Amino acid sequence: MTGTLLSFGHGYSARALSRVLSPRGWRIIGTTRNREQLDEIRASGAEPLLWPGEAPTLDGVTHMLISTAPDSEGDPVLAALGDEISARAGQLQWVGYLSTTAVYGDHDGGWVDESTPPAPTAKRGRWRVKAEEQWAAIPGLPLHIFRLAGIYGPGRGPFAKLRGGALRRIIKPGQVFSRIHVDDIAQVLAASMARPDPGAIYNVCDDEPVPPQDVIGYAAELQGLPLPPAVPFDEAEMTPMARSFYMENKRVRNDRIKQELGVKLIYPNYRVGLEALAGQL
Repeated sequence: MTGTLLSFGHGYSARALSRVLSPRGWRIIGTTRNREQLDEIRASGAEPLLWPGEAPTLDGVTHMLISTAPDSEGDPVLAALGDEISARAGQLQWVGYLSTTAVYGDHDGGWVDESTPPAPTAKRGRWRVKAEEQWAAIPGLPLHIFRLAGIYGPGRGPFAKLRGGALRRIIKPGQVFSRIHVDDIAQVLAASMARPDPGAIYNVCDDEPVPPQDVIGYAAELQGLPLPPAVPFDEAEMTPMARSFYMENKRVRNDRIKQELGVKLIYPNYRVGLEALAGQL
């Protein structure tokens, strides 16, 4: 299967998908606001498009991926191109919207799955729910929603900060986070494109939600570095955004990507993922 993918906000996760699809003969058009990212987009196997600026066209587009961040008004792609996308909904075979597990809000460490009603507590989660609803409201659009956990991978691991002495282990008893390696995001998206199921929602995370200090500690061990100092959450100096992540505590289930898409995670837990990253340094 091949086609033409128009990717809005062709960033870290979308470029990983490009590297999977491009060798298979796909045409990929990736938009960015930043001229400095044009070469990175080309290197991933996609044709860069500076947007806003150059007007994207849906002529010949069979698949669409949306990675752009929403704001208080909702999704910026729909604000600019909603009428055209609605008019072309019937020509599209697959549309993917990259959302976040923040839509579930706080569950005091309990498990959530795709049937759990969204109950976001943070602004970023509320904006994502609004954007999800806007996309879902387009009649006939073959929409698939992917709720991503914390993303890591090449260039987005803890090792550089560890070597620079910038990391601390922030301790909040009972706190856990789910995460996902960018290569696993790419394989989930590709699997969904091969098995479209309009209206489907998928949690994209690994098998093992864990306290954040465990991840940092293991990364330090792999690098032979001293364990970063432990700081109680109540005493930690953090940005409002960073602190907001600690106000939500949940474990996210990923059964659907395995059962319905046949995905076998490359990096089923943080240890396997960090070991692979360490080997690439």
